[in-house]
Amino acid sequence: DGPAKSFPLVFWRNGKVAGRTKTSQTGAYRIRLAPGLYTVRSTAQTTIGRGAEPRSARVVSGRFRRVDFFFDTGIR
Repeated sequence: DGPAKSFPLVFWRNGKVAGRTKTSQTGAYRIRLAPGLYTVRSTAQTTIGRGAEPRSARVVSGRFRRVDFFFDTGIR
């Protein structure tokens, strides 16, 4: 359990990549996107676990919004 360092996040909208970012050493990230609903995926490879959750994020016009993602690697 802990922050995911340099964790890649890819934001999709209407079937196209709308933005990419990586988390910092503390697990923080920031990305500027147009308002709307985005599907969120990671390019990190895993063969077990569920991957990044939540799988979507809504961007609101005119402000930043905090969305925490969790990555289940399946390791217990």
